[in-house]
Amino acid sequence: MTEHQKQYTFEELQGEIEEVRGRINAMRKTLSGYFVEKSEIIDLMAIATLAQEPLLLIGRPGTAKSDLVVRFCQALGLGGEEYFEYMLTKFTEPSEIVGPIDINRLKEGRYLRRVQGKLPKAQIVFLDEIFKSNSAILNTLLTIINERKFYQDGKPEPVSMKMLFAATNELPEFSELDALKDRFVLKAESVSVKDEHFDALLDAGLQGEVYKSFNRRPWAGLCSLEDFLKAKSYLDHVMMQGARSGKGGDRERYCPPEIYTLFKRVLFTLEKEDGVEVTDRKVVKLYRLLRASAFLFHGGVIQKSDLQLLRYIPNRAQDFKTVRDKVDQLLRMD
Repeated sequence: MTEHQKQYTFEELQGEIEEVRGRINAMRKTLSGYFVEKSEIIDLMAIATLAQEPLLLIGRPGTAKSDLVVRFCQALGLGGEEYFEYMLTKFTEPSEIVGPIDINRLKEGRYLRRVQGKLPKAQIVFLDEIFKSNSAILNTLLTIINERKFYQDGKPEPVSMKMLFAATNELPEFSELDALKDRFVLKAESVSVKDEHFDALLDAGLQGEVYKSFNRRPWAGLCSLEDFLKAKSYLDHVMMQGARSGKGGDRERYCPPEIYTLFKRVLFTLEKEDGVEVTDRKVVKLYRLLRASAFLFHGGVIQKSDLQLLRYIPNRAQDFKTVRDKVDQLLRMD
């Protein structure tokens, strides 16, 4: 069931929202038990999915980036056309992502793609090595991410995508990719854990291989994508109520003055002292992500701990450690 097919009323959601929140939290905690030192990333995946904001995973090969996304989607019980994954290269063509041209319709003068089994039909999408895409793929992806649509015969058509996960071995420095990088407000590093957690890594890895051999997925179906859609709809209703109450209504109710001041201070400090680019668009999306984090972990009001999301906003690889340390320092000082 897609969000545009089902509209939830606030009254419908109120009675079950705590059960929905409980299922999502139980899923992320249980799923973390099948990995070693990846709970931070799984939490980010849950927050991003709730807010429907793309999430980028960065790390060397073999650091569980793909496995995290695959098991997360299995935990939601997704299958068939609901999930689409693809590894991009500089030779990847748009037809591999959004579907090949329908030759029969082309003979009729129509430029239509056959989208079955492709990205436009999927609700969760995973694109590996996303920055290796060529300019044709880049333009297609920007339209899909920005507007949640693609073009059929020159006319915009909505895609079903609710969440985009992407992965890369490293962040590129090429300026032509800046627009795509900036669409990922949050970027999480998946690092190797073998040096500090060798035994736990080996045990978890062997367990995973056994599950694969017997086609077992004990993490499957812990909650559903519909739970995330309901949670987002609930938050949207609440934020709409805040908007109707006047300027700053949502902030006044869900972001205490001292937290709001700290939020601004951290962003301005990162921008002025560390050269971290914070666009106007990113400010708005970060606030929505903070609200999603607060709802998921506390049920409502933004707390200082939610501001740890600001660790994950840099666009340059060399800024990751600096930003993480600076955010932690500023949150401790307050």
